[in-house]
Amino acid sequence: MLENRTMHFSLSKSIELLERTPAVLNILLADLSTDWTSCNEGGETWSAYDVIGHLIHGEKTDWIMRAELILSNRSDKRFEPFDRLAQFENTKGMTVLQLLTEFKKVRQANLEKLRGLNIREEDLSKTGIHPTFGEVTLKQLISTWVTHDLDHISQITRVMAKQYKVEVGPWIEFLKILK
Repeated sequence: MLENRTMHFSLSKSIELLERTPAVLNILLADLSTDWTSCNEGGETWSAYDVIGHLIHGEKTDWIMRAELILSNRSDKRFEPFDRLAQFENTKGMTVLQLLTEFKKVRQANLEKLRGLNIREEDLSKTGIHPTFGEVTLKQLISTWVTHDLDHISQITRVMAKQYKVEVGPWIEFLKILK
């Protein structure tokens, strides 16, 4: 039997995952019909299109800016609040392919900035002030960035899978993604 293991934080392993997210989303979503990319789970839930817009907004206004603030010499290290819904205005009129291209571009630029910060082990415990959570560390911020990507990849695949929830018939019993 395999041992249940968790990985401890590693900046290089974090970058490993962060640099793959644009390619994962591109392979999953590029050239799909809008039936797949515009569907959601009803109500105010998000489609794959919406999620990509959200990821772009985060790249432009959240992760790297907050990391730079934590590492700065500024006395005030309060984060600006993040607008979780900005993508609805920011992506109007764009195609999924345009969004995927933009996400890849801004993510690559942010990873270059992240590498350029030359983060040392002792930097990971430096803090900033989150508007909701209060004091947070650089390690927590980067760990959340990685997990945020995985969360949204999971969300996209779940939303897409649910489009065939009825059509799978009795196999729904074996499909955790539909429950």
